[in-house]
Amino acid sequence: MSYSITVNGEAREVDVDDDTPLLWVIRDSLGLTGTKFGCGIAQCGACTVHLDGEPLRSCSLPVSLVGDRKITTIEAIDGPEAQAVKAAWVARDVPQCGYCQSGQVMSAVALLRQVKKPSDTDIDLAMNGNICRCATYVRIRAAIHDAAKTLEA
Repeated sequence: MSYSITVNGEAREVDVDDDTPLLWVIRDSLGLTGTKFGCGIAQCGACTVHLDGEPLRSCSLPVSLVGDRKITTIEAIDGPEAQAVKAAWVARDVPQCGYCQSGQVMSAVALLRQVKKPSDTDIDLAMNGNICRCATYVRIRAAIHDAAKTLEA
């Protein structure tokens, strides 16, 4: 079936089965490989994208349910929160293997768009389920706090 979806501000046509997960449409049909496959059951967060600005696990959403909502992937995340998160990630040397980082960044940006001065609890709740096999959780939390301070200044 053919679907018209908006990804990173661009209307795109894809011809896929109704039950094709959005993740595979993004990666295989559109060639945007920044969004990663981790578990396939919406538990690890590697596939996190924004759907109308809200973080969503793309591995569990069939493309047939996207409708006219806007999808943003790591390739196009922008704005002050995104810039602050990216800078803090680099400054804190957050990534080790880096595999989970696109999902981590997408979740962190969504948090900072909703909560300007997140507490540790806010961060833990927002990032819950974003699994990092390298266990850089302490640096992730510190980087989010740094990004929030940058945005506050």
